[in-house]
Amino acid sequence: MKIKSYKPNEINDCREASQISASILDELVGYISEGITTEEIDKYCLERIKKLGGIPAPLFYRGFPKSTCTSLNRVICHGIPSNDRKLLEGDILNVDITTIINGWHGDSSRMYKIGKVSVKANNLCEITHQCLIESIKEIKVGGSISKIGKKIDEIANNNYFSVVRDFCGHGVGKNFHESPSILHYFDPEYDNIKFIDGMIFTVEPMINSGKYHSKILTDGWTAVTKDKTLSAQYEHTIYINGDNIEILTNSPKGIFYN
Repeated sequence: MKIKSYKPNEINDCREASQISASILDELVGYISEGITTEEIDKYCLERIKKLGGIPAPLFYRGFPKSTCTSLNRVICHGIPSNDRKLLEGDILNVDITTIINGWHGDSSRMYKIGKVSVKANNLCEITHQCLIESIKEIKVGGSISKIGKKIDEIANNNYFSVVRDFCGHGVGKNFHESPSILHYFDPEYDNIKFIDGMIFTVEPMINSGKYHSKILTDGWTAVTKDKTLSAQYEHTIYINGDNIEILTNSPKGIFYN
């Protein structure tokens, strides 16, 4: 497995792409509300990405029809924006944005709570965000990639949630998806795969309130919980710059967790 490494002065476009994605996710805090559709959210994101000089990576990627992924309630990931249903109070929604600048990708996602949500939904979002932030603290040059999954497993299981196993984080840069895979659950086979200086990758734990099993709907994209329980996800793009673990998709306004 070849893991790509980049010098700090080589990734300026990746930094810009990542910050565009993060800034639009910031804007959505004031935009997403009860009564709008995920299609409206997608159109807003497309317009903002283009205005800021970027290209939406998901659009037409392997046939995906929209510019963002919008995953509602029991949808784990890759939800397709639509006008079929308006957002309701109590919903939880993940919006996943990947911007391309000069071929470089910046990938991030966040959860949005619509009005007052249930205690379980709120706890799920909080713990999922904790899984992301605490697992990033495990990253260091020469350390095992498996430490990310081990930390996420520990936090999720201690809170009686489960970690999705059918999807994972990934290397990112000039391609949307690169090596290595970043598992969000512990797999000892990844003990021997080490973080290297200069690598760029995503950490994006998907946590279910029920069991971890998933299935793909007939559209070929939308992944949902098999037991119809809620799912949540948060995602950052990470760059290892020596001892400095840079979160390229940090919120410009400091409001990553809503």
